[in-house]
Amino acid sequence: MTRDTASIGRRGERAAARHLRRRGWRLLARNWRAGGGEIDLVVRRGSVIAICEVKTRRRDVGPELVTARQRERIRRASACYAAWTRLPAGVDVRLDLILVSRRRRLPGWRVEHLPGALA
Repeated sequence: MTRDTASIGRRGERAAARHLRRRGWRLLARNWRAGGGEIDLVVRRGSVIAICEVKTRRRDVGPELVTARQRERIRRASACYAAWTRLPAGVDVRLDLILVSRRRRLPGWRVEHLPGALA
């Protein structure tokens, strides 16, 4: 990954975190690593914990950017997170995808949250 690509990815993750916080989600973890994978964001709202993969690109992006191999790594890391944090009973955990791209005509980012897209 080039320095520019990593920088865009970090900015996209920050934009995704802001987007989620504005919608009532509480950030629990960022860039959490285990099980051979990384979780970009872990957020909670009520009884739902969302483990989020953030995909950031300069132009519009789609869910097809997440390969089967990446989905498996995210699932393994998610299982490790659930075991490590000892999630309380009654909490629903789901695997979400957040697509972030630069807006074409307006400054800032376009953020699209796809609940359960990685299940």
